[in-house]
Amino acid sequence: MMTDEENTPARALTRRELLAGAAGVVGTAAIATLPALGGAQQAKAAAGAVAVAPPPTAPLDPTKVLGAPTSAVGARSPFVKLTRLPTGDLQGFSLTPHGDLAGTITPADLHFERHHAGVPLIDPMRHTLTVHGLVAHDMVFTMSDLMRMPQVTRTYFLECSGNGRAAFRDPKPDLSAQRVIGLMSNTEWTGVPLHALLEECGIKGDATWMLAEGCDACMLTRSIPVAKAMDDALLVWAQNGEPLRPEQGSPLRLLLPGWEGNANVKWLRRLELGTAPWMTRWETSKYTDPLLGNKARQFSFEMDAKSMITNPDVSDVIARGWRSLSGVAWTGRGRITRVEVSVDGGASWHDATLHEPALSKAVARFSWMWHWQGEEALLLSRATDETGYVQPTRSDISTIRGPGTDYHFNQIVGWKVGSNGAITYHGGR
Repeated sequence: MMTDEENTPARALTRRELLAGAAGVVGTAAIATLPALGGAQQAKAAAGAVAVAPPPTAPLDPTKVLGAPTSAVGARSPFVKLTRLPTGDLQGFSLTPHGDLAGTITPADLHFERHHAGVPLIDPMRHTLTVHGLVAHDMVFTMSDLMRMPQVTRTYFLECSGNGRAAFRDPKPDLSAQRVIGLMSNTEWTGVPLHALLEECGIKGDATWMLAEGCDACMLTRSIPVAKAMDDALLVWAQNGEPLRPEQGSPLRLLLPGWEGNANVKWLRRLELGTAPWMTRWETSKYTDPLLGNKARQFSFEMDAKSMITNPDVSDVIARGWRSLSGVAWTGRGRITRVEVSVDGGASWHDATLHEPALSKAVARFSWMWHWQGEEALLLSRATDETGYVQPTRSDISTIRGPGTDYHFNQIVGWKVGSNGAITYHGGR
């Protein structure tokens, strides 16, 4: 039965009460504390991965309380705690929380970041891009110049070439999807095709390489084949419908679909055309992969096919019965054409459903219905792309490349399910 106080017509509320969810207007009997985090999120919070504010309170009957006013910038529900996992400082990174996401598009504020000298603050009104070298006309473009050119909007994943290094070298049961594949995100990008810019400058026939230089304190530079620049490369200034955020390269970044993240130079300020790679420190001392026999891979740009089940995630406890196993898959060589799921550690495989749209060089979401009856299980996923390439095992990578391999980790990984339903990470075989 409602009290007289609860049945009284609502009075004019103060702004403070509105922003607080009008908790002071209803009686204390109508207040309830709701769970702020899911199981995986609670485990991350307990491990210090995320800073968690005290859980909010909410009325048991929201129909009896006025809601919050309109606002200049929307915010997530206070019951949803989505955060990146930052590591390091000026030379650092932060990880996308894949275990807490749905669909394929990564929200802009949760897109992973990686930088080598901090995130520069650049005024778009003053920023320019210089194109010179083997071109008929050296040119300097302002952001206004670039944004007047024909635009395209396309969805592509972006992945750091070191994504999954710790999970490959030292797999531990408490690793989450965020820690294993968090240096990968999938975004809708808007910009101008790079070939249009190079054609306007009059690129010369003997130009086979291009140097891309960033405007951060370390002036990161990478040598890029002109063939890629003239194919599907973009100069982008927007992400998911808004201007690039500073940690994603604002105001301008080079985007090379399907290629390792460091080559997608952020804060782009210069492109130089030449006949050979520049052999900068970023492609000699770094981003070169040691192999067996005192050899190394260099300019291994394309990212290999990869997948991971992201739901369930570490520290979840599942219940018996039917449930959806869901995850993400991607490849730098085109489309994902098949994802298989195993619940017995790879002894048998089942074709998962690939959700539409299955775009080229973009993340594909997959799912498979599983009836769990309390037995111990090992959940794995395996992706195949349109070239016929099949995601390898951990032992395959070690055998072919050697234990010292340092980039492009795409081994089959998954989750161990205990008889009590507890989920722990399994680094594959």
